[in-house]
Amino acid sequence: MNRIIAILITLPMVLHLCAQTTDQQAVDVVSGTVVDERTGRPIAQATVSVDGTSIAVVTNDDGYFTLKNASTAKGITVSYVGYQSKHLKAPASRITLVPTAIPLNEVVVWTEDPHQLVSIAIRKIPNNYSRQPELFQGFYRETAMKRQHYIYVAEAVVDMYKTSYTHNDSRDRVAIRKGRRLLSAKQGDTLTVKVMGGPVLPIQLDVVKNPDLLLSVEELNNYNFAMQPTTTIDNRLQYVVDISPRWPMPWPLYFGRLYIDRETLAFTRVELQLDVSDREKATNYMLVRRPPGVRFRPRELSTLIDYRYDQGVTRISYIRNIFRFNCDWRRKLFATSFTACCEMVFTDHQPATNGRPISGCDSFDSRDNFYDKVSYFLDPLFWEDYNIIEPSTSLDQAIDKLLKKKLRN
Repeated sequence: MNRIIAILITLPMVLHLCAQTTDQQAVDVVSGTVVDERTGRPIAQATVSVDGTSIAVVTNDDGYFTLKNASTAKGITVSYVGYQSKHLKAPASRITLVPTAIPLNEVVVWTEDPHQLVSIAIRKIPNNYSRQPELFQGFYRETAMKRQHYIYVAEAVVDMYKTSYTHNDSRDRVAIRKGRRLLSAKQGDTLTVKVMGGPVLPIQLDVVKNPDLLLSVEELNNYNFAMQPTTTIDNRLQYVVDISPRWPMPWPLYFGRLYIDRETLAFTRVELQLDVSDREKATNYMLVRRPPGVRFRPRELSTLIDYRYDQGVTRISYIRNIFRFNCDWRRKLFATSFTACCEMVFTDHQPATNGRPISGCDSFDSRDNFYDKVSYFLDPLFWEDYNIIEPSTSLDQAIDKLLKKKLRN
């Protein structure tokens, strides 16, 4: 399998964490919290979309969202896997979702080989996904934590040009429209982790468009398949297929779960978690190089990719990558744990009618360091009317601490 993500560790270490402040003066600002109706727990990564438009955001870890500069006269729709979607004609500060109850007369069990189901879904990709070039606007964030404390945040509004799903990704481009970063000034936070890829993740990790990453015939032969109970996404029934490593390979394989729309047989959600049981194999797969005297211990590499069905076309809508690892120093008694996370939500899209709207010189390259592409900002109105992922409560608190440190220095 091709390398999905690479981590480069060099000295000094820079870990990113970004914050943002909502522009309360924006036109048509709608905000609220999405929770489970039964437990009251917040639902993270729920999709909140404006009916009749292509505008959407996702909730943060606290279930909170904000929609800016979007007329909600036709209402909004809130959805999440395993819950009944809810349509609201008027915004509400607290939105409850009910876990899906699938009536028995609607349950359809795939009685054939689940591997065959996945193969059929692959053959239907050209029919289920966009057949024309499109321009997306998205919000990107990458964060880093040392133990339980945020030490770096960076975020940006990006444009992404995506060709038809009948083509490969060689012409796809991502450009940073506006971005900022915040970094811990503490001397002890000096182990820099550079996550290769950054904003180009939706190009690199779009497994539907890049089948060699997972959905090629050769790669799928390395996996076992098992059917799981049917669930729903956006009130649409989904087949659920688990995959697991079939036999040892020279590179680590994935444990994963594929969600396939029962009606269209389109992939709507992909969850992957790298098998890190063989530490040396996982390290070689993820690590480019390490500084002298540091022992690298991978703990987790997980990827979530969501696709959204809209008027007969399924499009990528959200992607999240989480990387957890420990670093041991020879002269230190205890290892230090780090967590790096990057995520992108696509807030709008439109046909790309003017050829390639992103030139090669303006595009972000996987070899570029996102940290070097954006600057440090404190402007509370920085994001203006762009739709973003709101920071979670813990992130807000971390940002306040980092800002106080910077102001003292």
